[in-house]
Amino acid sequence: MKAADNARLFLALWPDDGMRAALVRCRDAWAWDADASPQPTERLHLTLHFLGAVPRRRLPELTDGLKVPCKQFTLRLDQAQCWPSGVAVLTPMAAPPALLALHEALRERIERLGLRVESRSLRPHVTLARHAANSLAPAQASPVDLPVSGYVLVESQSVTGDYVVLWRHGCAAAASS
Repeated sequence: MKAADNARLFLALWPDDGMRAALVRCRDAWAWDADASPQPTERLHLTLHFLGAVPRRRLPELTDGLKVPCKQFTLRLDQAQCWPSGVAVLTPMAAPPALLALHEALRERIERLGLRVESRSLRPHVTLARHAANSLAPAQASPVDLPVSGYVLVESQSVTGDYVVLWRHGCAAAASS
C-alpha cells in the first residue's frame, strides 16, 4: 500500500477563531529561545487520540464509528509549562470529568474499529512550541476557558504539514440547572 493510500489521523478538540486568538496570546506571552519553534496559529489544538496511518478507504467507516455521545463542557487551560522534552504547553490544572469520559468513550470506539490505541494516559495540553527547553513561560498564565462543543477528525498532511479537519461531531448542550 502506498503512503498516499493512508491518511495520518488524530482526534482533537479544535478551537474556534476566538479561542484560537486566546491561545495565540498565551503562546506569544512566552520569551522564546532562538531554538524554539512556536506552533503556527492554525495548528493550535488539543489532541484526544492519535490514530496514525489509516487506509483512506476506511474514512467513511471512521466517521460513523467514532461518533460518541458527549455533553458540552468547558476546559480551563491555566498552566504554562515546558516539559523535559522541550515542548512548551498550556495545560489544565485538572482534567474535568467530561474530558476524561469523552477520551475513554473514544478509546473504546477506536478499539472496536480495530485501530491502535496509545498506551499512555491522557495528558491534556495544547502544544505552544517545540524545542523550547530554554524558553521562559510567562510568570502568570492567563487562563483560557475553552468551550468544548464537539471534537474533530483531523488529517496531518505529511507533504505540507497542514492539518485538515475531515469531520466534526457535536456534543449535546449540557442541561441547565
